[in-house]
Amino acid sequence: MGEYTTTRAQNGNAGSLAGSWHGAHHHRQFEVMGAHPVQHGTHFAVWAPNARFVGVIGSFNGWNCQPLHRIDDGTGRWMGTVENARAGDCYKYRIQGPNGEWFDKADPYGFRAEHPPGTASQVWDISHDWGDREWMARRGVVQSHDAPMSIYEVHLGSWQREEDGRFLNYRDIARRLATHCHNMGFTHVELLPITEHPFYGSWGYQTTGYFAPSARYGTPQDLMVLVDTLHQAGIGVILDWVASHFPSDAHGLARFDGTELFEHADPRKGFHPQWQSLIFNYGRYEVRDFLISNALFWLEKYHFDGLRVDAVASMLYLDFARGPGEWVPNQYGGNQNLEAVHFLQDLNSAVYGQFPDVHMIAEESTAWGGVSRPVHHGGLGFGMKWNMGWMNDTLRYVSRPHFFRRWHGDDIRFSAVYAFAENYVLPLSHDEVVYGKGSLLGRQPGDDWQRFAGLRNLYGYMWTHPGKKLLFMGGEFAQPDEWHHERTLDWHLWARPFHAGVAHWVSDLNAAYRRMPALHVHDFDPVGFSWLPLEHYDPDILAFVRRGEPGQPLAVVVVNMTPQPRFGLRLGVPHAGDWYEVLNSDAAVYGGSGVGNLGRAHAAHQPMHGQGATLEFTLPPLATLIFSDQPCDLTQALPGVVHARH
Repeated sequence: MGEYTTTRAQNGNAGSLAGSWHGAHHHRQFEVMGAHPVQHGTHFAVWAPNARFVGVIGSFNGWNCQPLHRIDDGTGRWMGTVENARAGDCYKYRIQGPNGEWFDKADPYGFRAEHPPGTASQVWDISHDWGDREWMARRGVVQSHDAPMSIYEVHLGSWQREEDGRFLNYRDIARRLATHCHNMGFTHVELLPITEHPFYGSWGYQTTGYFAPSARYGTPQDLMVLVDTLHQAGIGVILDWVASHFPSDAHGLARFDGTELFEHADPRKGFHPQWQSLIFNYGRYEVRDFLISNALFWLEKYHFDGLRVDAVASMLYLDFARGPGEWVPNQYGGNQNLEAVHFLQDLNSAVYGQFPDVHMIAEESTAWGGVSRPVHHGGLGFGMKWNMGWMNDTLRYVSRPHFFRRWHGDDIRFSAVYAFAENYVLPLSHDEVVYGKGSLLGRQPGDDWQRFAGLRNLYGYMWTHPGKKLLFMGGEFAQPDEWHHERTLDWHLWARPFHAGVAHWVSDLNAAYRRMPALHVHDFDPVGFSWLPLEHYDPDILAFVRRGEPGQPLAVVVVNMTPQPRFGLRLGVPHAGDWYEVLNSDAAVYGGSGVGNLGRAHAAHQPMHGQGATLEFTLPPLATLIFSDQPCDLTQALPGVVHARH
């Protein structure tokens, strides 16, 4: 048994739960709303202010309706206890709308959903005996902004499956995923949305059960075991979370009580034309409380270490994906969604107020200012933001034929201009390997050798660039085909030398990133980065220094964006002496040609363009070199790692 136990109060009667409503914090709605087992049955509570009638139907009453009673307090809640309802029973709310129409709805606060294609909710007790006490106690340290963060993004339905194509259970995935991430050196896993969704092809981004993990992969406790197992292996877990839109499925939130309750009534505000989905009405405090309660629920009950908030740009702009006349300006005539801004600020304030050691990460693709700046300074209050500019510029650059890259150097260098304007995560996510974009390997120009060398080089540049890292599954071993949710990754490719070489390279990059403070301590501070001068400027070569705290070893990085090796290259570096070649992506063990510097190069006391010394070395083709001014052994065990229990 573990050290923690998460339980809910087991109230003996309906009155005790109903009476606790006014005392419950508005951001903890899950403690009262939904279905809660009590001493002699289950207490139900649902928000349907415009309904004429609300009852409960389920497997416990032969799907015959048992009425709830409207609470006479102006909240629009309906409550009641059903004596025969027990954990595991399926149920829905039967609602009569204000115009007399009848319909059945799943529970917005249901803790478990029926396995798709079923659409009912299930009564469930979500207690769990946790064994991650050590991780939770250390989380504030291992998740600080000056700590390394290398994220492995995973879609559970297609990472691995049974041999017959069936989904793995959360528990089956747990040990495999923990072992894989430990071996590869990733610090975190990010799960594509696992909240219940009726359409598997939405990858979880069309959510109907906001408080229910998808039953495709098991029970709520099975998911808790997955998180628990990763934590015990020293790996954090981030949940991809969707608060920007929801689908219009009849059993879901759409027109929940016969009116536009969770969404805007005006389709210019309430309908998303790009995703054919509905947009939350952030102006309603009940909707804001629903979403903020949901965020806190996953962090508290499932021990997630952060939320990646999807499609923030679509929330911030009233004219997102809309043409003239298809949107309504705000009260000042602008296109900013002021209600969404206030919601995001409230969300982040509430989350960090209760969980200061988690991460709130925005997927925000525009130049909106202050996304990862504190609310009290006028920011949105996120801890980090995806750097979509870096991603787009970098992938456009590396997709060009090698010969033409020299005329597009701004694409690969421009990110340094704004690298510290926000707290950035560098994402090579699922969005970059779908919808005809091909794989990351497939974007590289040249023959097979050059494509694999180019991919290793892309990763070398990414892992040494300021910012935390995110790589979608399959990228770690050069998956050659575009990702598809209906099939697993091509794991057999690990037997092929070039693919195994990429995996070895990613593992060693993660080791260097974690072990060398210069590569992570100042990911969000300009003191940690500066360009270095070549004796003769070459637009195809990137050279820069990464710094940690005073007295810590420096890291000098050189990236060759062409397939031509450079011999006798002279580079200005901070000081004279031996510089140790920590990593070389052209090493034979990674599938490279073996060109290098035999482990070190010497810098002479010859100042160059403001630097104190000149380093002369060999730069391999399509390769990243990482030098350190102190020896660095990447094979030693990292200190302070939480190991899994057996």
